Amino acid sequence: MPDGGYRWWYFDALSNDGKHGLSIIAFVGSVFSPYYARARRKGLGHAENHCAINVALYGGTKRWAMTERGKADVSRTESEFVCGPSSMRVEGDVVTISINERCMPWPLALKGHVKIHLSRCYDSPVSLDDGELHQWRAVAPHARIEVEFTAPELRWRGNAYHDMNWGAEPLEKAFKDWTWSRVHDENGAVVFYDARRFDESCKAFGLRFAEGVVKEVNLPSARSLKRGLWGMRQDVRSETAPVLVAKLEDAPFYARNHVRITYDGKAYDAFQETLSLEKFDTRLVQMMLPFRMPRW
Repeated sequence: MPDGGYRWWYFDALSNDGKHGLSIIAFVGSVFSPYYARARRKGLGHAENHCAINVALYGGTKRWAMTERGKADVSRTESEFVCGPSSMRVEGDVVTISINERCMPWPLALKGHVKIHLSRCYDSPVSLDDGELHQWRAVAPHARIEVEFTAPELRWRGNAYHDMNWGAEPLEKAFKDWTWSRVHDENGAVVFYDARRFDESCKAFGLRFAEGVVKEVNLPSARSLKRGLWGMRQDVRSETAPVLVAKLEDAPFYARNHVRITYDGKAYDAFQETLSLEKFDTRLVQMMLPFRMPRW
């Protein structure tokens, strides 16, 4: 990993009954870390020294944890990533994530295991910037998940999504903001992506992943959701007005929503995310982050 760079593995899922959801992100060079940002300003931005596994549970039972750890508490191989008491490993077409974390701001235990079955994987990375310093790859956009937690007691099955991002410089150097969403249909998955740079140019695309083939699709109109507590604009691609099913995250620089959109004349449940790097890079937000993201 280059100094100042990053790599993350992202997973999200909705339960079969629609009552539960989760997201898990494993970071090497945590892009949202105030400690990593401070280290970069001092010329000490070693990615391996700023790692974390972020876990968020949604629905009737909510939990959120993200503790950053240094390189002494991290080990990585081609098939396993260990970060403190939590880990992620790949065996064949199954990713197993073992979670043993402490929530913030309330110190509740978060313990459990998640198995993601990668029925079909894709290797079609997309450069998000002209210099090809920032890459995105949908690894398994249509997967299955088994969720079993003991703290809190929770068990469910559902559809899952897995992608990854990596880059050679901090995100806030290249992007003003971005928004993306994904839907599952009977044949595969569709992903919409809008990455806006500081010169106001935008990388916008829609991709369908089905039966091992990746195809470009037409982009529906960008429509705005109702702004949340922090007043951040949140757009989603939809042929008709989107319906907000649940607001999952509403942070000063980041929002995640469960929305119902229309694509190709049909209604779908979608995960939607908005990230404002402009807001993230402000002094106020940097001062607030340690209260949600402690470092051990």
